[in-house]
Amino acid sequence: MGVVIDIKDGVVRNPVWRMAAPVNLTVEDGMQLAVVGDNAAGKTRLVEILTQHYPLLLNEVRYDFSPSERTLVSDNLKYITFRDSYGENDGTYYLQQRWNQHDIDENTPTVGQLLEKIPEAVPGLRKRLYKMFHMEHLQDEYIISISSGELRKFQLTRVLMTAPRVLIMDNPYIGLDAEARALLTDLFTTMVHEFHLLCILILSRDDMIPGFVTHVLPVEGLEVKPLVPRDEYEPRKHWRESHGELFKPSSTITDDGRPEILRFNNVTIRYGQRTILKNLNWVVHKGDRWALRGENGAGKSTLLSLVCADNPQGYACDIELFGRKRGSGESIWEIKKHIGYVSPELHRAYQKDIPAIDIVASGLSDSVGLYHRPRPEERAQCQEWMQRFGIEAISDRTFLKLSSGEQRLCLLARAFVKNPDLLILDEPLHGLDIGRCLMVQRIIDDYCKDPEKTLIMVSHYQEELPPCITHEIFLRRN
Repeated sequence: MGVVIDIKDGVVRNPVWRMAAPVNLTVEDGMQLAVVGDNAAGKTRLVEILTQHYPLLLNEVRYDFSPSERTLVSDNLKYITFRDSYGENDGTYYLQQRWNQHDIDENTPTVGQLLEKIPEAVPGLRKRLYKMFHMEHLQDEYIISISSGELRKFQLTRVLMTAPRVLIMDNPYIGLDAEARALLTDLFTTMVHEFHLLCILILSRDDMIPGFVTHVLPVEGLEVKPLVPRDEYEPRKHWRESHGELFKPSSTITDDGRPEILRFNNVTIRYGQRTILKNLNWVVHKGDRWALRGENGAGKSTLLSLVCADNPQGYACDIELFGRKRGSGESIWEIKKHIGYVSPELHRAYQKDIPAIDIVASGLSDSVGLYHRPRPEERAQCQEWMQRFGIEAISDRTFLKLSSGEQRLCLLARAFVKNPDLLILDEPLHGLDIGRCLMVQRIIDDYCKDPEKTLIMVSHYQEELPPCITHEIFLRRN
């Protein structure tokens, strides 16, 4: 078998980004890899070596894309990271932009316009990808207006259209509903056989390794370990063994006299010809713990934007938040002071390279960035929450220098820091390894032991939901 990737005694030239040991890796034709490791173990650093972002001091990464031909790495190697923001991250992004449809510049590209610019490398591949990821009904949607899960499908469609020789993907399954995850695995399985594709999946959880993977590459303590055949690899931890029984939500919803946190009466949200939510009735009482689930594009993020007062269409709907009808004179900030919030959109939008503890402190004022120095008691409050999430050691490191998992833990601490009445956690476990997923689950569960606290949590994985969940609402795509 021919060698596709070869690294021998590779050492990164930049001393700040060096691994703990020289990198040795030989990937032969026909292999399919899963790179696994805990958060901050060095997986992203390995990707930066493979993509030649950090050149090696000894023996550059060698690629042979065919037995007889050396071709350009940039033409044949593609890397998908879901850290990307909507469109270009030029500093003009603001969290409400997605919901202010009338403010969108007419030059903002649509999904269809961006995809049509990409020639299909294999006849019929475009049609196949569009059908698989339901791209047909997104063609006229602005790229900044699609949901988090739809954005992932768009990114996958855009890259797979080029039929690259090597495809590196960072946690490709997060944010996708069960149907999309199964279809994506089927697509990868077909492409590796039909199109001679080498897939390298970067996974924070080794219980997500799909069946087409032939070898596992563990990364531990900034050291790349030897490749292990898939059938010889023993996962470090099985989620279900650690988690125990899955939650069973209440079959009925009762009003036992507790105050209402929110009430939606026949709420309908439309963007142009597309109906996102239709005649939704929903009541959340103080102390409820809701799982918000549903298909990609079914309206979960839109629903949360109404709860967080980010969506201006809320003024035209019959919505009550914290006992007040929406549009009765309350300010957005009066609503937000009751809410702790984290989401994939917030993570992508957060581009402030300030110390991690200042990221946490920004949650006290619901700002992106920190605009006033926290008082000593507020700083102590931030340090306490960072300790709970196991990130007190990185409090002085700046946000953009952290791994994506460490960033997510900072944003989770930010959501909790002001002791909010309502926690809204949209896919909070994205990119976390199993140990940290279980830690965050325990923190959520402990927090909700207070009967005054209310929770709304989004996840496509039932096992990610904490035991405290009592109710479930499931949205389907219109």
